[in-house]
Amino acid sequence: MMLALPVTATEYTGKVVGVSDGDTLTLLVPDGSSYKPIKIRLGEIDTPESAQPYGARAKQQLSELVFDRPARVVVQTTDRYGRTVGRVYVGGFDINAEMIRRGAGWVYRQYAKDSSFYRLEAEAKAAKRGLWALPEAQRIPPWEWRKTGGGVATSPPIKASNLPSTPATRNEWVCADKRYCRQMTSCEEARFYLTTCGVKSLDGNHNGKPCEALCTPSHQ
Repeated sequence: MMLALPVTATEYTGKVVGVSDGDTLTLLVPDGSSYKPIKIRLGEIDTPESAQPYGARAKQQLSELVFDRPARVVVQTTDRYGRTVGRVYVGGFDINAEMIRRGAGWVYRQYAKDSSFYRLEAEAKAAKRGLWALPEAQRIPPWEWRKTGGGVATSPPIKASNLPSTPATRNEWVCADKRYCRQMTSCEEARFYLTTCGVKSLDGNHNGKPCEALCTPSHQ
C-alpha cells in the first residue's frame, strides 16, 4: 500500500547498490561529505512477490537493468514504510516502463497515473513476455496475493499427524501450489482455490462449480 506522505526531495541521483525484489532497490546518494542509502520503490508498477511464480526472475531482471549503475530517481511520494516512491532512470532509460514492457510486473492500478503503462502491459501480455507466459492460474497480481496471505507462505499448512482426517479450515488456506481436485481435502477448499486463487483447472466444465466428484450433494 502506498500512503502519500510529504517528501523532502524531488529528485535523487546516485548509484544502485542493492536490489530487494522486482520493484525495490537501494540507491547510494551523496550526503554532505559522505553517502547515505535510500530505499526506492518503483512507482506505478507492482512485480510478483518473492514467493510468487516469477518473483525471483523479476528481481533478476531489475538487477540486470540497474545494479551497480548510476541512476536518477524522480520522486513521486513516500510510502507508509518510509520508502521513496518514484520513476527510476538509468542513462535516460525508463526502468519502471521497461519492467512492464518485459512482462516483469503489472501496472499498479490503484496508483498508476501514466496511461502508457497500460499499453505496455497489454503488449507484453499479447506477446506472452515474462510472467505472461505462465499458466493463467499462476498469474496472480501481487496485491491480490497479499490479500490472501499468499506472501507469507509457499504452501498450505500441514495438518498434525494425529489428525489425518481433519480438513483445513478456511483461515488456514492460502493460494499456493495446489492445482488439481485430487489435492483438495474438501469442497470448501476447492471453492476457495477456484474463487479466491483463480485456479480454473478445478472447473473442467466451466460451470462455476469446482471438482464435481467432490462437490456433489452427497459429498458436501
